[in-house]
Amino acid sequence: MALVVKKERPDLAAQKEALIMEQNGFKIKLKELESGLLYKLANAKGDILEDIALIESLEYSKKLSTEINEKVEIGKITDE
Repeated sequence: MALVVKKERPDLAAQKEALIMEQNGFKIKLKELESGLLYKLANAKGDILEDIALIESLEYSKKLSTEINEKVEIGKITDE
């Protein structure tokens, strides 16, 4: 079926490939965020609640993670 779509509608095939690449990029970014946060938490000195940079990093990571997860869900719906 994919071959037929690629032959008949190359625009749709290209769009699907782009979507797959985007989804893979999202997964990589989430993994990087997770690794970075774990590293920062493991190497935090003193009371982590007073580490403003760490808290800001956590907030940013949470926001970005939420946005990526929403895009992943949209991608899944689009893929179907």
